[in-house]
Amino acid sequence: MSLLKRLGKEGLIVTKKPAASSVFHHNKSVPEDGLESKLHNFLVEEMKKAGNEQDINYDDIIEKKSDEFLQKEASHLSFEDKQAIFQGAKNELVGYGPITPLLEDPDITEVMVNGPKDIYMETKGKIKKTSVHFKDDDHVLRIIEKIVHPLGRRIDESSPMVDARLPDGSRVNAIIPPLALYGPVLTIRKFSDTPFTIKNLIQFQTLSTEMAEFIEACVVSQLNIFISGGTGSGKTSTLNVLSSFIPESERIVTIEDAAELKLSQEHVVALESRPPNIEGQGAVSIRDLVRNSLRMRPDRIIVGEVRSAEALDMLQAMNTGHEGSLGTGHANSPRDLLARLETMVLMAGFDLPVRAIREQISSALDIIIHQTRMKDGTRKITHISEVLGLEGDTIVTQDIFIFKETGMTEEGRIKGRFMSTGIRPACADRLELSGFTIPTSWYLEEWRV
Repeated sequence: MSLLKRLGKEGLIVTKKPAASSVFHHNKSVPEDGLESKLHNFLVEEMKKAGNEQDINYDDIIEKKSDEFLQKEASHLSFEDKQAIFQGAKNELVGYGPITPLLEDPDITEVMVNGPKDIYMETKGKIKKTSVHFKDDDHVLRIIEKIVHPLGRRIDESSPMVDARLPDGSRVNAIIPPLALYGPVLTIRKFSDTPFTIKNLIQFQTLSTEMAEFIEACVVSQLNIFISGGTGSGKTSTLNVLSSFIPESERIVTIEDAAELKLSQEHVVALESRPPNIEGQGAVSIRDLVRNSLRMRPDRIIVGEVRSAEALDMLQAMNTGHEGSLGTGHANSPRDLLARLETMVLMAGFDLPVRAIREQISSALDIIIHQTRMKDGTRKITHISEVLGLEGDTIVTQDIFIFKETGMTEEGRIKGRFMSTGIRPACADRLELSGFTIPTSWYLEEWRV
Protein backbone atom coordinates (compact mmCIF):
# COMPACT_ATOMS: atom_id res chain seq x y z
CA MET A 1 0.00 0.00 0.00
CA SER A 2 1.37 3.45 -0.93
CA LEU A 3 2.38 5.94 1.77
CA LEU A 4 -0.41 8.38 0.88
CA LYS A 5 -3.00 5.61 0.88
CA ARG A 6 -1.71 4.49 4.32
CA LEU A 7 -2.01 8.05 5.53
CA GLY A 8 -5.56 8.14 4.20
CA LYS A 9 -6.34 4.86 5.99
CA GLU A 10 -5.15 6.35 9.26
CA GLY A 11 -7.25 9.47 8.70
CA LEU A 12 -4.33 11.82 8.20
CA ILE A 13 -4.69 12.79 4.55
CA VAL A 14 -7.46 15.30 3.97
CA THR A 15 -9.84 13.81 1.43
CA LYS A 16 -12.72 16.15 2.15
CA LYS A 17 -13.08 19.82 2.89
CA PRO A 18 -10.89 20.57 5.93
CA ALA A 19 -12.41 21.91 9.09
CA ALA A 20 -11.80 25.58 9.79
CA SER A 21 -9.86 24.88 13.00
CA SER A 22 -7.31 22.70 11.16
CA VAL A 23 -6.74 25.42 8.55
CA PHE A 24 -6.40 28.59 10.56
CA HIS A 25 -3.95 27.51 13.24
CA HIS A 26 -1.34 25.51 11.37
CA ASN A 27 1.98 27.21 10.64
CA LYS A 28 4.53 25.25 8.67
CA SER A 29 8.18 25.40 9.60
CA VAL A 30 10.84 26.63 7.19
CA PRO A 31 12.10 23.08 6.32
CA GLU A 32 8.53 22.09 5.40
CA ASP A 33 8.20 25.17 3.20
CA GLY A 34 11.38 24.16 1.39
CA LEU A 35 10.16 20.59 0.91
CA GLU A 36 6.78 21.80 -0.28
CA SER A 37 8.45 23.96 -2.95
CA LYS A 38 10.63 21.02 -4.02
CA LEU A 39 7.59 18.73 -4.20
CA HIS A 40 5.67 21.35 -6.19
CA ASN A 41 8.49 21.74 -8.73
CA PHE A 42 8.89 17.95 -8.93
CA LEU A 43 5.15 17.47 -9.62
CA VAL A 44 5.18 20.20 -12.30
CA GLU A 45 7.94 18.39 -14.16
CA GLU A 46 6.18 15.02 -13.84
CA MET A 47 2.90 16.48 -15.14
CA LYS A 48 4.75 18.01 -18.09
CA LYS A 49 6.14 14.56 -18.95
CA ALA A 50 2.60 13.14 -18.88
CA GLY A 51 1.20 16.05 -20.87
CA ASN A 52 1.16 14.18 -24.19
CA GLU A 53 -0.75 11.19 -22.84
CA GLN A 54 -4.47 10.83 -23.45
CA ASP A 55 -7.06 10.60 -20.67
CA ILE A 56 -4.67 11.93 -18.03
CA ASN A 57 -5.89 11.72 -14.44
CA TYR A 58 -3.85 14.47 -12.79
CA ASP A 59 -5.11 13.57 -9.32
CA ASP A 60 -3.64 10.08 -9.70
CA ILE A 61 -0.34 11.51 -10.94
CA ILE A 62 -0.15 13.97 -8.07
CA GLU A 63 -0.88 11.29 -5.47
CA LYS A 64 1.46 8.68 -6.95
CA LYS A 65 4.40 11.02 -7.53
CA SER A 66 3.93 12.74 -4.17
CA ASP A 67 4.04 9.33 -2.53
CA GLU A 68 7.38 8.57 -4.23
CA PHE A 69 8.82 11.97 -3.33
CA LEU A 70 7.78 11.89 0.33
CA GLN A 71 9.13 8.35 0.86
CA LYS A 72 12.48 9.48 -0.46
CA GLU A 73 12.81 13.07 0.80
CA ALA A 74 10.63 13.27 3.92
CA SER A 75 11.06 10.00 5.76
CA HIS A 76 12.17 11.92 8.88
CA LEU A 77 8.89 13.85 9.17
CA SER A 78 5.70 12.90 10.95
CA PHE A 79 2.57 11.83 9.09
CA GLU A 80 0.96 15.20 9.91
CA ASP A 81 3.85 17.16 8.41
CA LYS A 82 3.86 14.97 5.29
CA GLN A 83 0.13 15.54 4.95
CA ALA A 84 0.62 19.31 5.20
CA ILE A 85 3.38 19.26 2.55
CA PHE A 86 1.28 17.14 0.20
CA GLN A 87 -1.84 19.28 0.66
CA GLY A 88 0.10 22.53 0.22
CA ALA A 89 1.73 21.36 -3.02
CA LYS A 90 -1.59 20.04 -4.34
CA ASN A 91 -3.33 23.35 -3.54
CA GLU A 92 -0.68 25.19 -5.55
CA LEU A 93 -1.17 22.90 -8.54
CA VAL A 94 -4.92 22.42 -8.74
CA GLY A 95 -6.26 25.02 -6.29
CA TYR A 96 -5.56 28.61 -5.31
CA GLY A 97 -2.58 28.18 -3.02
CA PRO A 98 -2.83 28.71 0.74
CA ILE A 99 -6.39 30.08 0.56
CA THR A 100 -7.79 26.91 -1.07
CA PRO A 101 -9.05 25.44 2.26
CA LEU A 102 -10.75 28.75 3.05
CA LEU A 103 -12.55 28.70 -0.29
CA GLU A 104 -13.62 25.09 0.28
CA ASP A 105 -15.04 25.73 3.75
CA PRO A 106 -18.82 26.22 3.35
CA ASP A 107 -19.03 28.31 6.55
CA ILE A 108 -16.75 31.03 5.14
CA THR A 109 -18.52 33.63 3.02
CA GLU A 110 -15.66 35.98 2.18
CA VAL A 111 -11.86 35.73 1.93
CA MET A 112 -9.76 38.90 2.10
CA VAL A 113 -6.04 38.86 1.28
CA ASN A 114 -4.38 42.12 2.45
CA GLY A 115 -0.88 41.31 1.21
CA PRO A 116 0.94 38.02 1.68
CA LYS A 117 0.85 37.88 5.50
CA ASP A 118 -2.57 39.28 6.43
CA ILE A 119 -5.47 37.06 5.38
CA TYR A 120 -8.95 37.53 6.81
CA MET A 121 -12.19 35.60 6.48
CA GLU A 122 -15.85 36.37 7.09
CA THR A 123 -17.91 33.69 8.80
CA LYS A 124 -21.42 34.13 10.19
CA GLY A 125 -21.19 37.83 9.41
CA LYS A 126 -18.04 38.37 11.49
CA ILE A 127 -14.52 39.08 10.15
CA LYS A 128 -11.63 37.15 11.70
CA LYS A 129 -7.93 37.00 10.94
CA THR A 130 -6.47 33.62 9.92
CA SER A 131 -2.97 32.24 10.38
CA VAL A 132 -2.78 31.27 6.70
CA HIS A 133 -0.20 33.21 4.68
CA PHE A 134 1.49 33.43 1.29
CA LYS A 135 5.26 33.34 0.85
CA ASP A 136 5.58 36.82 -0.67
CA ASP A 137 3.96 39.35 -3.03
CA ASP A 138 4.90 37.30 -6.10
CA HIS A 139 3.10 34.29 -4.65
CA VAL A 140 -0.13 36.34 -4.31
CA LEU A 141 0.31 37.70 -7.84
CA ARG A 142 0.64 34.17 -9.26
CA ILE A 143 -2.67 33.15 -7.66
CA ILE A 144 -4.41 36.31 -8.97
CA GLU A 145 -3.07 35.59 -12.45
CA LYS A 146 -4.29 32.00 -12.15
CA ILE A 147 -7.80 33.31 -11.46
CA VAL A 148 -8.05 36.02 -14.12
CA HIS A 149 -6.12 34.46 -17.03
CA PRO A 150 -8.75 31.84 -18.01
CA LEU A 151 -11.35 34.64 -18.21
CA GLY A 152 -9.32 36.69 -20.68
CA ARG A 153 -8.73 39.37 -18.06
CA ARG A 154 -5.32 40.80 -17.20
CA ILE A 155 -3.68 42.53 -14.27
CA ASP A 156 -0.38 44.41 -14.45
CA GLU A 157 1.05 47.86 -13.77
CA SER A 158 -0.87 49.37 -16.68
CA SER A 159 -4.12 47.73 -15.53
CA PRO A 160 -3.72 47.25 -11.77
CA MET A 161 -7.37 46.48 -10.94
CA VAL A 162 -9.55 43.63 -12.11
CA ASP A 163 -12.98 42.11 -11.46
CA ALA A 164 -13.32 38.41 -12.15
CA ARG A 165 -15.04 35.27 -10.93
CA LEU A 166 -14.19 31.73 -9.92
CA PRO A 167 -15.69 28.75 -11.79
CA ASP A 168 -18.35 28.41 -9.06
CA GLY A 169 -19.46 32.02 -9.61
CA SER A 170 -17.71 33.52 -6.57
CA ARG A 171 -16.92 37.20 -7.10
CA VAL A 172 -13.24 38.22 -7.23
CA ASN A 173 -11.65 41.67 -7.02
CA ALA A 174 -7.90 42.22 -7.16
CA ILE A 175 -5.81 45.36 -6.91
CA ILE A 176 -2.01 45.42 -6.98
CA PRO A 177 0.85 47.91 -6.45
CA PRO A 178 1.36 50.75 -7.14
CA LEU A 179 -2.31 51.33 -6.24
CA ALA A 180 -2.17 48.93 -3.28
CA LEU A 181 0.59 50.26 -1.02
CA TYR A 182 1.31 47.19 1.10
CA GLY A 183 1.16 44.41 -1.47
CA PRO A 184 -1.45 42.77 -3.73
CA VAL A 185 -4.99 42.74 -2.33
CA LEU A 186 -7.42 39.98 -3.26
CA THR A 187 -11.07 39.90 -2.17
CA ILE A 188 -13.26 36.88 -2.89
CA ARG A 189 -16.96 36.89 -2.07
CA LYS A 190 -18.06 33.28 -2.14
CA PHE A 191 -21.35 31.97 -3.42
CA SER A 192 -23.01 28.78 -2.38
CA ASP A 193 -22.62 25.78 -4.70
CA THR A 194 -26.40 25.48 -4.60
CA PRO A 195 -28.17 28.86 -4.88
CA PHE A 196 -30.33 29.96 -1.97
CA THR A 197 -34.07 29.47 -2.26
CA ILE A 198 -36.84 31.56 -0.75
CA LYS A 199 -37.15 28.90 1.97
CA ASN A 200 -33.50 29.51 2.87
CA LEU A 201 -34.10 33.26 3.21
CA ILE A 202 -37.09 32.62 5.46
CA GLN A 203 -35.01 30.17 7.49
CA PHE A 204 -32.21 32.78 7.81
CA GLN A 205 -34.91 35.25 8.98
CA THR A 206 -34.09 37.56 6.08
CA LEU A 207 -37.83 38.08 5.53
CA SER A 208 -41.20 36.72 6.67
CA THR A 209 -43.33 34.14 4.85
CA GLU A 210 -45.91 36.79 3.97
CA MET A 211 -43.23 39.07 2.51
CA ALA A 212 -41.96 36.12 0.43
CA GLU A 213 -45.43 35.41 -0.92
CA PHE A 214 -45.92 39.08 -1.81
CA ILE A 215 -42.55 39.24 -3.62
CA GLU A 216 -43.32 36.06 -5.56
CA ALA A 217 -46.66 37.51 -6.67
CA CYS A 218 -44.91 40.72 -7.80
CA VAL A 219 -42.32 38.83 -9.88
CA VAL A 220 -44.85 36.53 -11.55
CA SER A 221 -47.13 39.54 -12.25
CA GLN A 222 -44.23 41.22 -14.11
CA LEU A 223 -43.74 44.22 -11.85
CA ASN A 224 -40.44 46.05 -12.28
CA ILE A 225 -38.39 45.49 -9.12
CA PHE A 226 -35.14 46.97 -7.85
CA ILE A 227 -33.19 45.59 -4.88
CA SER A 228 -31.26 48.24 -2.97
CA GLY A 229 -28.76 47.88 -0.14
CA GLY A 230 -25.20 48.46 0.96
CA THR A 231 -22.10 46.46 0.10
CA GLY A 232 -22.33 42.89 1.41
CA SER A 233 -26.02 43.18 2.27
CA GLY A 234 -26.94 40.17 0.11
CA LYS A 235 -28.52 41.92 -2.89
CA THR A 236 -27.19 39.45 -5.46
CA SER A 237 -28.35 36.42 -3.46
CA THR A 238 -31.82 37.94 -3.12
CA LEU A 239 -31.88 38.80 -6.84
CA ASN A 240 -31.08 35.17 -7.59
CA VAL A 241 -33.99 34.06 -5.41
CA LEU A 242 -36.37 36.55 -7.08
CA SER A 243 -35.33 35.34 -10.53
CA SER A 244 -36.32 31.79 -9.54
CA PHE A 245 -39.98 32.92 -9.56
CA ILE A 246 -39.87 33.79 -13.27
CA PRO A 247 -41.94 31.25 -15.26
CA GLU A 248 -40.05 28.68 -17.34
CA SER A 249 -41.83 29.82 -20.51
CA GLU A 250 -40.13 33.25 -20.52
CA ARG A 251 -36.86 34.23 -22.22
CA ILE A 252 -34.46 35.81 -19.71
CA VAL A 253 -31.42 37.95 -20.54
CA THR A 254 -28.98 38.55 -17.66
CA ILE A 255 -26.38 41.32 -17.81
CA GLU A 256 -23.48 41.48 -15.33
CA ASP A 257 -19.94 42.76 -14.87
CA ALA A 258 -18.86 39.32 -13.68
CA ALA A 259 -21.37 36.53 -14.15
CA GLU A 260 -22.67 35.53 -10.70
CA LEU A 261 -26.36 34.73 -11.14
CA LYS A 262 -27.31 31.06 -11.23
CA LEU A 263 -30.76 30.79 -12.77
CA SER A 264 -32.64 27.52 -12.74
CA GLN A 265 -34.69 28.25 -15.86
CA GLU A 266 -33.79 26.67 -19.18
CA HIS A 267 -34.21 29.68 -21.51
CA VAL A 268 -31.51 32.03 -20.17
CA VAL A 269 -29.03 34.17 -22.13
CA ALA A 270 -26.15 35.34 -19.91
CA LEU A 271 -24.16 38.40 -21.02
CA GLU A 272 -20.97 39.69 -19.38
CA SER A 273 -19.23 43.04 -19.88
CA ARG A 274 -15.65 43.19 -21.15
CA PRO A 275 -12.83 45.54 -20.10
CA PRO A 276 -10.55 47.25 -22.64
CA ASN A 277 -7.57 45.32 -24.02
CA ILE A 278 -3.94 46.32 -23.58
CA GLU A 279 -4.32 48.99 -26.29
CA GLY A 280 -7.33 50.44 -24.48
CA GLN A 281 -9.73 49.18 -27.14
CA GLY A 282 -12.57 46.67 -27.27
CA ALA A 283 -14.37 47.53 -24.05
CA VAL A 284 -18.04 46.49 -23.87
CA SER A 285 -19.92 48.20 -21.04
CA ILE A 286 -23.06 47.21 -19.16
CA ARG A 287 -24.82 50.00 -21.02
CA ASP A 288 -23.84 48.51 -24.39
CA LEU A 289 -25.21 45.14 -23.29
CA VAL A 290 -28.49 46.63 -22.02
CA ARG A 291 -29.06 48.34 -25.36
CA ASN A 292 -28.16 45.18 -27.25
CA SER A 293 -30.46 43.05 -25.08
CA LEU A 294 -33.46 45.04 -26.32
CA ARG A 295 -32.86 43.51 -29.76
CA MET A 296 -32.74 39.96 -28.35
CA ARG A 297 -36.49 39.56 -27.82
CA PRO A 298 -36.27 39.34 -24.00
CA ASP A 299 -39.28 38.68 -21.78
CA ARG A 300 -37.19 39.68 -18.77
CA ILE A 301 -34.02 41.73 -18.45
CA ILE A 302 -31.99 41.21 -15.27
CA VAL A 303 -29.09 43.58 -14.59
CA GLY A 304 -26.78 42.34 -11.84
CA GLU A 305 -25.95 45.85 -10.67
CA VAL A 306 -26.93 49.25 -12.07
CA ARG A 307 -24.17 51.69 -11.20
CA SER A 308 -23.76 54.16 -14.06
CA ALA A 309 -25.28 55.49 -17.30
CA GLU A 310 -26.95 52.14 -18.02
CA ALA A 311 -29.67 53.30 -15.60
CA LEU A 312 -31.14 55.43 -18.41
CA ASP A 313 -31.34 52.49 -20.82
CA MET A 314 -32.74 50.24 -18.08
CA LEU A 315 -35.51 52.74 -17.31
CA GLN A 316 -36.24 53.16 -21.01
CA ALA A 317 -36.59 49.37 -21.34
CA MET A 318 -38.96 49.23 -18.36
CA ASN A 319 -41.05 51.99 -19.92
CA THR A 320 -41.24 50.45 -23.39
CA GLY A 321 -42.86 47.10 -22.80
CA HIS A 322 -40.10 45.13 -21.06
CA GLU A 323 -42.05 44.59 -17.88
CA GLY A 324 -40.88 42.37 -15.06
CA SER A 325 -37.28 43.59 -15.23
CA LEU A 326 -35.06 43.13 -12.18
CA GLY A 327 -31.91 44.85 -10.98
CA THR A 328 -29.88 45.90 -7.96
CA GLY A 329 -28.25 49.14 -6.88
CA HIS A 330 -26.24 50.45 -3.94
CA ALA A 331 -28.25 52.68 -1.61
CA ASN A 332 -28.91 53.23 2.09
CA SER A 333 -32.70 53.31 1.77
CA PRO A 334 -35.44 53.11 -0.87
CA ARG A 335 -35.50 56.92 -1.11
CA ASP A 336 -31.73 56.98 -1.57
CA LEU A 337 -32.06 54.53 -4.48
CA LEU A 338 -34.38 56.95 -6.27
CA ALA A 339 -31.87 59.77 -5.78
CA ARG A 340 -29.02 57.57 -7.02
CA LEU A 341 -30.98 56.58 -10.12
CA GLU A 342 -31.39 60.29 -10.93
CA THR A 343 -27.64 60.79 -10.62
CA MET A 344 -26.86 57.73 -12.74
CA VAL A 345 -29.24 58.87 -15.50
CA LEU A 346 -27.41 62.22 -15.60
CA MET A 347 -24.14 60.28 -16.05
CA ALA A 348 -25.41 59.28 -19.50
CA GLY A 349 -24.40 62.77 -20.65
CA PHE A 350 -27.82 64.11 -21.61
CA ASP A 351 -28.95 67.43 -20.19
CA LEU A 352 -32.35 66.20 -19.07
CA PRO A 353 -34.64 68.17 -16.76
CA VAL A 354 -34.88 66.64 -13.28
CA ARG A 355 -38.66 66.39 -13.59
CA ALA A 356 -38.35 64.39 -16.82
CA ILE A 357 -35.94 61.99 -15.11
CA ARG A 358 -38.28 61.57 -12.14
CA GLU A 359 -41.20 60.90 -14.47
CA GLN A 360 -39.17 58.13 -16.10
CA ILE A 361 -38.24 56.61 -12.73
CA SER A 362 -41.74 56.82 -11.22
CA SER A 363 -43.40 55.24 -14.26
CA ALA A 364 -40.73 52.54 -14.66
CA LEU A 365 -40.30 51.27 -11.10
CA ASP A 366 -43.04 49.41 -9.24
CA ILE A 367 -41.37 47.88 -6.18
CA ILE A 368 -38.16 48.60 -4.24
CA ILE A 369 -36.83 45.88 -1.92
CA HIS A 370 -34.26 47.24 0.53
CA GLN A 371 -31.86 44.84 2.22
CA THR A 372 -29.53 45.66 5.12
CA ARG A 373 -26.61 43.96 6.76
CA MET A 374 -27.39 44.34 10.46
CA LYS A 375 -24.90 44.99 13.28
CA ASP A 376 -24.80 41.29 14.19
CA GLY A 377 -23.86 40.32 10.61
CA THR A 378 -27.31 39.00 9.62
CA ARG A 379 -29.01 40.22 6.44
CA LYS A 380 -32.62 41.36 6.56
CA ILE A 381 -35.07 42.88 4.10
CA THR A 382 -35.99 46.00 6.06
CA HIS A 383 -38.35 47.61 3.51
CA ILE A 384 -40.61 46.53 0.70
CA SER A 385 -41.77 49.82 -0.79
CA GLU A 386 -44.09 50.66 -3.65
CA VAL A 387 -43.49 53.51 -6.09
CA LEU A 388 -46.82 55.27 -6.62
CA GLY A 389 -45.97 58.02 -9.08
CA LEU A 390 -45.11 61.69 -9.25
CA GLU A 391 -46.78 64.46 -7.26
CA GLY A 392 -45.39 67.82 -8.24
CA ASP A 393 -41.64 67.21 -8.45
CA THR A 394 -41.58 64.47 -5.81
CA ILE A 395 -41.66 60.71 -6.38
CA VAL A 396 -44.22 59.27 -3.98
CA THR A 397 -43.50 55.92 -2.29
CA GLN A 398 -45.17 53.92 0.44
CA ASP A 399 -43.85 51.09 2.61
CA ILE A 400 -45.80 47.83 2.39
CA PHE A 401 -43.64 45.75 4.75
CA ILE A 402 -40.87 46.80 7.14
CA PHE A 403 -38.55 45.24 9.70
CA LYS A 404 -38.78 47.02 13.05
CA GLU A 405 -35.69 46.61 15.21
CA THR A 406 -36.46 46.43 18.96
CA GLY A 407 -33.07 45.79 20.56
CA MET A 408 -30.35 43.15 20.99
CA THR A 409 -30.11 39.90 22.89
CA GLU A 410 -27.39 39.17 25.45
CA GLU A 411 -25.56 37.21 22.74
CA GLY A 412 -25.47 40.33 20.54
CA ARG A 413 -28.21 39.20 18.12
CA ILE A 414 -30.65 41.71 16.66
CA LYS A 415 -34.19 41.52 18.03
CA GLY A 416 -37.10 42.77 15.96
CA ARG A 417 -40.14 41.84 13.92
CA PHE A 418 -41.35 41.92 10.36
CA MET A 419 -44.60 43.79 10.08
CA SER A 420 -46.95 45.27 7.54
CA THR A 421 -47.75 48.95 7.51
CA GLY A 422 -51.46 48.19 7.21
CA ILE A 423 -51.60 49.68 3.70
CA ARG A 424 -53.13 47.75 0.83
CA PRO A 425 -50.70 48.11 -2.07
CA ALA A 426 -51.80 49.99 -5.16
CA CYS A 427 -50.56 47.04 -7.25
CA ALA A 428 -53.02 44.66 -5.53
CA ASP A 429 -55.45 44.79 -8.46
CA ARG A 430 -52.68 43.86 -10.87
CA LEU A 431 -51.63 40.94 -8.66
CA GLU A 432 -55.23 39.71 -8.50
CA LEU A 433 -55.51 39.85 -12.30
CA SER A 434 -52.53 37.48 -12.39
CA GLY A 435 -54.38 35.03 -10.17
CA PHE A 436 -53.05 35.96 -6.72
CA THR A 437 -55.36 36.55 -3.79
CA ILE A 438 -54.33 39.29 -1.36
CA PRO A 439 -55.35 38.25 2.18
CA THR A 440 -56.54 41.23 4.21
CA SER A 441 -54.77 39.65 7.21
CA TRP A 442 -51.42 40.55 5.62
CA TYR A 443 -52.09 44.20 6.29
CA LEU A 444 -53.56 43.92 9.76
CA GLU A 445 -51.10 41.77 11.71
CA GLU A 446 -47.46 41.69 12.73
CA TRP A 447 -45.05 38.73 12.45
CA ARG A 448 -42.40 38.14 15.06
CA VAL A 449 -38.90 36.90 14.17
